[in-house]
Amino acid sequence: MSAADPRLSINQATIKYADLATALRVTAEAGVGAIGLWREPVAEVGLAQAARMLNDSGLRFSSHCRGGFFTLPEGPERRASIDNNRAAIEETATLAAAGAPGSTPVLVLVSGGLPEGSRDLAGARERVRDAIGELAPEAAAAGVELAIEPLHPMYASDRCVVSTLGQALDIAADFDAGVVGAAVDTFHIWWDPDVVAQVERAGREGRISTYQVCDWATPLPADVLLGRHYPGDGVIDFGPITRAVIASGYDRDVEVEIFNEQIWATDPLEAVRRTAAGFAAAVSPHLTA
Repeated sequence: MSAADPRLSINQATIKYADLATALRVTAEAGVGAIGLWREPVAEVGLAQAARMLNDSGLRFSSHCRGGFFTLPEGPERRASIDNNRAAIEETATLAAAGAPGSTPVLVLVSGGLPEGSRDLAGARERVRDAIGELAPEAAAAGVELAIEPLHPMYASDRCVVSTLGQALDIAADFDAGVVGAAVDTFHIWWDPDVVAQVERAGREGRISTYQVCDWATPLPADVLLGRHYPGDGVIDFGPITRAVIASGYDRDVEVEIFNEQIWATDPLEAVRRTAAGFAAAVSPHLTA
């Protein structure tokens, strides 16, 4: 099997049903040089063992998913969430140190949806800002970058009150650019008429922490979380967004993160190979500034 695009990283969500050992193995076998990990498979084997496995694989570590869920009002549940994010920061630092050279200590943050019974979007976003304010000094001390990920507005009520890249950058602006940035994910922001301008802004501010790609196709499934596709299998024009990301000076890995039951049911090695092929056709041509 020939090597995949050297910028490609497989986000572990793309092969969700593969355990950590399998995910590392098939990513390497497919000629992909990097992987983004999720906390649950890491927890299954324990952090120390996961770090050893990553080191043995020879793969770069491109991000850790996920922290966040900061929108609850003050109380025991919010304190537990903050503590959980502290643990995620430690995990991210440990895994980045274990990865091959070029690994990036990026923790992706999904802000959380509206608290039960609330209609106060603005207040929820402020609680996200407050939580990041608590965590930013600890992230800085650990050498970890917090990446605020905006999600498509259809997730605002239950999953993420940060819906545009502009909103993510407005929150990040309160903090050092080396500590708090944004995750640029094509699935979530392709629809935004200001998307290229906001990517350019993120680049000027030095806040593109990670670039993630997958495609959008309709009809969406009943569970809209699972409506992601291989690059090239939907309607997203990857050219303008990708060129804007690269023109910003972004030189890190580009992750493919797919939530799709049919893809999850595919043999994981085949899924990684199909991901690499779609990436080569739809994204790679735009990776040269």
